[in-house]
Amino acid sequence: MNFDDTPQEAEFRANARAWIAANAPRQYEDELRKSSLGRTQLKNANILEVAKAWQKKKADAGWACLHWPKDYGGRGASPIERVIWQQEEGPFGKLSGMFIIGHGMCGPTMMAFAREEHKRTYLPPLASGEKVWCQLFSEPAGGSDVAGLRTRAEKDGDDWVINGQKIWTSGAHYSDYGILLTRTDPNVPKHKGLTMFFLDMKSPGVEVRPIKQASGASDFNEVYFTNVRIPDHHRLGEVNDGWNVSLTTLMNERMSIGAGVPTGFPELFDYCSSLMLDDGPAIENRAVRSKLANWAVKASGLRYTSMRAISALSKGERPGPENSIGKLVAGSMIQDVATYALDLQGAVGVVSGPEDAEVAGRFQAMLLRAPGTRVEGGTDEIMRNIIAERVLGLPGDIRVDKDVPFNKISTKGRS
Repeated sequence: MNFDDTPQEAEFRANARAWIAANAPRQYEDELRKSSLGRTQLKNANILEVAKAWQKKKADAGWACLHWPKDYGGRGASPIERVIWQQEEGPFGKLSGMFIIGHGMCGPTMMAFAREEHKRTYLPPLASGEKVWCQLFSEPAGGSDVAGLRTRAEKDGDDWVINGQKIWTSGAHYSDYGILLTRTDPNVPKHKGLTMFFLDMKSPGVEVRPIKQASGASDFNEVYFTNVRIPDHHRLGEVNDGWNVSLTTLMNERMSIGAGVPTGFPELFDYCSSLMLDDGPAIENRAVRSKLANWAVKASGLRYTSMRAISALSKGERPGPENSIGKLVAGSMIQDVATYALDLQGAVGVVSGPEDAEVAGRFQAMLLRAPGTRVEGGTDEIMRNIIAERVLGLPGDIRVDKDVPFNKISTKGRS
């Protein structure tokens, strides 16, 4: 791996740094630096409005979705230039979390399968943050089995009529559009009877119900479809070839989520550096130092593993399984780190609310959000299967329903 910028990359970094210094919303910098997993919020501003304004400013100056083609709202930049931008954007990059699904998953799927006129119509507003997109895959009865979905799409003239339910849809309550995976033929094996569409989330018959989480936030949603009509020209890919289309979405999901999962270690180290225990400073306690050392090694390993992907991008190569590994390790690590921080805090660690200690609330929010991180974008078990089967070449799981028509698969034990 070469960690040095080429002359061209150094020039790009200098330009990006100068533009960010001159244009970033500095009034929110301190709050964004202190935000962590499960607690990215602004006290005196609507974070979605702030995020949209920052994204629009970037788009107007040519800094939005850098690797996208210019015709679709991007800059036509190289993958490594995108990485450099993310490094320089720093805490302001947390505002991009509102668009990670649209930019990282929906956009690439639209580029690969939508009609050209639709790409030119829908992608620029997506890149600029003017329109927010969500991904409608998971269902109550399917769990991690995406292909086990039951939402139906039936052809009616030039339209498709959609009925069913999705769940755990991030950002659906503020999204303008979404990509939707449906079942169009129940008489073939489950992977072969799926079709993908994109739709307006304000369409008649679409109902979004936010899910209240343990932290009090509502990032996820249930989405119900009752006789929702989608025109056939909003179909992505061929009829009954939706699984292949969804693989593009899922591949980009691994890249988008896996590369950016926080570990909580920097926050814990800073906290232990100032925390006083009964026997003195926490940072001088042998047990605390041992814990910190173990997590420091793991965090360093994740950082340099991520660098492999960056190095591959710099050479124009396709990155390997690093992001699946990163999500699997970081997802459990942040849960362990947050739990340990609350143990160190003692009774103060269970309080919450605007008047409580800032650090206590920070780690509590981190812990309450951590289980969702281990589920979204592929559960720990899914990540292990990907690494085992596609990286290590180990035998695959036995899948007894692989070649069975979907309507013949037993539903015993399913909800």
